[in-house]
Amino acid sequence: MTIQKTTFDFGVPWEEAAGYTQAVLVDDWLYISGQLGHRPDGTLVSPALDGQQVVEQSTMKDQMIQTYVNARAVLAHFDCTFDNIVEEVVFAVDIKAALAVMREVRQQFYLGHKPRVTNTTVGTPALALPGQVVEIKFVARR
Repeated sequence: MTIQKTTFDFGVPWEEAAGYTQAVLVDDWLYISGQLGHRPDGTLVSPALDGQQVVEQSTMKDQMIQTYVNARAVLAHFDCTFDNIVEEVVFAVDIKAALAVMREVRQQFYLGHKPRVTNTTVGTPALALPGQVVEIKFVARR
């Protein structure tokens, strides 16, 4: 049985190079690939020193904000908002820095109230791009 999929891409170089899409909609379920803090041209916001394990909170916050901005663009493409999110998984190279800024950043996007989503936050020694400090994947339902 073949399932119907609708996809979305930003057009950044790594989509083609890595062979993936930013999001896949199946029925009413939207699966969003790990989003990161890149601008539309693909450059990272506030890149950390490559390989840096302890990150300035301002760097983490800047990249996390842009990550949620990018997620909002994906959601909007499918006529969704952060109210449609049911799960998020956060990967961070400095878990302490991520936890220090996460609540404040999330409140900006979940309309100031406590997000009603599941959340798993994972520390990792590295992410895909040099200078990248955070990546967040989402699942939403329309």
